[in-house]
Amino acid sequence: MIKNKNREKRRSPWSWIPTLYLAEGLPYVAVVTIAGIMYKRLGISNADITLYTGWLYLPWVIKPFWSPFVDLFKTKRKWIIAMQLIIGVGFAGIAFTIPVSFFFQATLAFFWLLAFSSATHDIAADGFYMLALDANSQAKFVGIRSTFYRLATIIGQGILIIFAGALEVATSGNIPLSWSIVFIVLSILFFCFAIYHKIFLPTPENDKPAGVVTAKSVLKDFVYTFVEFFKKPYIGRALFFLLTYRFSEAQALAIIKLFLIDEQSNGGLGLTTSEVGLTYGTIGIIALTIGGIIGGFTIAKGGLKKWIWTMSLSMLLPTILYVYLAYFQTTNLLIINIFVFIEQFGYGFGFTAYLLFMMYFADGKHKTSHYAICTGFMALGMMVPGMFSGWLQELIGYTNFFIWTMICIIVPIIAIALLKIDVEFGKTKKN
Repeated sequence: MIKNKNREKRRSPWSWIPTLYLAEGLPYVAVVTIAGIMYKRLGISNADITLYTGWLYLPWVIKPFWSPFVDLFKTKRKWIIAMQLIIGVGFAGIAFTIPVSFFFQATLAFFWLLAFSSATHDIAADGFYMLALDANSQAKFVGIRSTFYRLATIIGQGILIIFAGALEVATSGNIPLSWSIVFIVLSILFFCFAIYHKIFLPTPENDKPAGVVTAKSVLKDFVYTFVEFFKKPYIGRALFFLLTYRFSEAQALAIIKLFLIDEQSNGGLGLTTSEVGLTYGTIGIIALTIGGIIGGFTIAKGGLKKWIWTMSLSMLLPTILYVYLAYFQTTNLLIINIFVFIEQFGYGFGFTAYLLFMMYFADGKHKTSHYAICTGFMALGMMVPGMFSGWLQELIGYTNFFIWTMICIIVPIIAIALLKIDVEFGKTKKN
């Protein structure tokens, strides 16, 4: 027993933080990005893709409602391992149902399992991070966890999509087999994650179920916290902002990956699966990351109120580049990559303002719970506009659709104009 405790103390966070946040990021990417690209390659219409995959955001919308109950039953460590095993089963289910005739319905059911398991894994992993590390170590490793979460995005949207494209060529165009192999690889990876974390995750003494707390008392406390959230000053303006800041971008993001891969005869650019993985999943994610980092440093210099307009317009205006691509349907991969880099950089730069506003609005006695509620509204603001975007695109075509998304920036502009923000918030305070 003493040896086990000493081993726990010597165990470096480097042995589990990178793998834990790789495991947190990959299923989210699979649900929100890989699913859409796979369905497009399997011949599903844009309207059906955006409608049904849009519903998959729901677990992240309602995540704040069941997060308190994760504290009641079992430890965070057990939740993490259990969810990774279930995610592995979900990926295997997708792999084995892709070849069947009713693959769309069957794989969607497993994507739903992935979505709920992934959202629950998020709750447990983030809670475990705070329990397993002291305040100093939490600050020290926050950049590491973010880096590996972003790396998971690059692996999912980039490397795995490129791998799928290579398999399509290697299997002489057998698309179902190619994607089945991709999901088998993901399934094996998550079973390995579960085994690895069973061995290497520490067992903090304070990681225990809240035995003296009942579900009824947790529900009562949550209702109280929820009511307090809606009593905040300017709640109407804040909710309008949270729900509409991404109104234009949410529609565009749902369609961009489909536009890149769609045939030119349908108005798309006709990129191969591997080219989409390189352009959107690798170059785009790198640009997004750089934009987010620069956005954080920028706000620290002048504060959120000073920079919110610049940052917001940097996110909203670059969609005009897709109007150009849709109209001219260029096949020049260099131009496409440059445009995607600019658009994703602007998205990362501008999204920083959104995240900082949520922190600003959630500040107070219940800031952790209130921030979780804000993220639920954020997911809802992403889910609803994206769901009807495929139907609209098929109705008016790619060029007119991207023109429509440019018109839609009027809505978030109105939302920003209504905000009340402390001029000092976000500035680096001098000693």
